[in-house]
Amino acid sequence: MHIVGGLHHQKPYEWYRHLIELLHENYPQIHLKGWTAVEINWFEFQTKKSVRWVLEDLRDAGLGSMPGGGAEIFHPEVRDQLCEHKANTHAWLDIHRTAHQIGLRTNCTMLYGHVEKAFHRIDHLIRLRDLQDETGGFQVFIPLAFHPENTKLSDIKKPSAIMDLRTMAISRLMLDNVQHIKAYWIMLGVETAQTALAYGADDIDGTVRHELIYHDAGATTPQCLSVDKIRDLISEAGRDPVERDTIYRQVHRDPSDYTKWTPGESVEQLVATS
Repeated sequence: MHIVGGLHHQKPYEWYRHLIELLHENYPQIHLKGWTAVEINWFEFQTKKSVRWVLEDLRDAGLGSMPGGGAEIFHPEVRDQLCEHKANTHAWLDIHRTAHQIGLRTNCTMLYGHVEKAFHRIDHLIRLRDLQDETGGFQVFIPLAFHPENTKLSDIKKPSAIMDLRTMAISRLMLDNVQHIKAYWIMLGVETAQTALAYGADDIDGTVRHELIYHDAGATTPQCLSVDKIRDLISEAGRDPVERDTIYRQVHRDPSDYTKWTPGESVEQLVATS
């Protein structure tokens, strides 16, 4: 289960900790991947505690790993222009370093195709590679193409498929110490994601049910791909499809396990009634 939610000024840190605890108690078989470094940085501010304290507290409540969002571009020339109020580069790297030190594996990302230049992207990849050399805690790198529609940068063009594939290939060459490179089809488009399997990617993610961030920014990709469709995409690209879990262990599942999804109770209901 992937959990992110932004910086909510009305909800105290204890609400988020309680959410993890309830989810872990009610669904102990589900791996909980939660909150970006930006949100962890906010929890640090809320609690007036250290990053290590926050991460250990969430880990003890049931958190299993962290997503890689909020990295954007590390170089200050771009970061100050793009997201000056987000957790800075030092904070992002330190949070992931600390997560690795206490046994939490994390993902890492790069947002490209906006105001940055090629050397900014290389600088970003080098910083990730250096941290991976230090800790070995990144399990996957996810290049994220910027979608400009409905943003303050709506006058620029979104990255081309050529740029997407070039970025994928350079990422694979630069991050030789990160085992997996993900082609996120929601962002790339189905066809480009499939082609990316020949440009260094080894992971097409995922089935998805309802995605908002990229679709609010103009993405025209489908909202959902079936397991069979993803298997076909991988096979057509000349690769062998292998289902995995959140921490990249192979999953063996009976076809009857793929049942039709129906909405369940909301998080608000779960927290309010437990």
